Amino acid sequence: MRAPRLGIVAALALCAGWAAAQSNSVMLTGTIGSRAILVVNGGAPKTVAVGEKFQNVRLVSLQDGQAVVESAGQRLTLRMDTPVSVGASGGGGGNGSRIVLNADSRGHFMTAGAINGRSVSFMLDTGATAVALSAADATRIGLDFQKGTPVQMNTANGVVQGYRLRLDSVRVGDVEVRDIDAIVSQQPMPYVLLGNSFIGRFSMRRDAEQMVLERRF
Repeated sequence: MRAPRLGIVAALALCAGWAAAQSNSVMLTGTIGSRAILVVNGGAPKTVAVGEKFQNVRLVSLQDGQAVVESAGQRLTLRMDTPVSVGASGGGGGNGSRIVLNADSRGHFMTAGAINGRSVSFMLDTGATAVALSAADATRIGLDFQKGTPVQMNTANGVVQGYRLRLDSVRVGDVEVRDIDAIVSQQPMPYVLLGNSFIGRFSMRRDAEQMVLERRF
């Protein structure tokens, strides 16, 4: 299995050039009822109804986990295999056991999800020891991270302050895992890294352009 290994240091080093890399990127990360969850140009997930437009991307149709969108005069077909809900209120009770993620054009696996019931954008990272998020994201979702254990983190920009703590829950779609190690960094990060403190609860295999995680029991 060849999985992308983008560790915390590498991910932080990429932050400055991330916006350019995201240009004209559209992903279908899930559905909520008759609305699609779209990620446009690497931004936050947005629910869009058929006929609505978000950042110059219009949702033309949505059926059976497949969406047709129109962008820059072109129609694109986006597919997903496992519905991914945002927040603890969607996708059932969190007792699911299987996650399927599709690779983007850069070979990264990204998805909408939730930490402690608050929505975040994840990137799967087999090189990250723990779930890793920026102080800005931690503050947005209500984590009092400064009560965590202080740690020093080596990054491309030198040593920065971080905090180690435990998350009550991490959720992707109908799969919820509780009591997860996490690191909060003072360095800006474009996504929350879904690291090995979460991945280690699953068996993982890559099937072409998909990553399949099966929960260990």
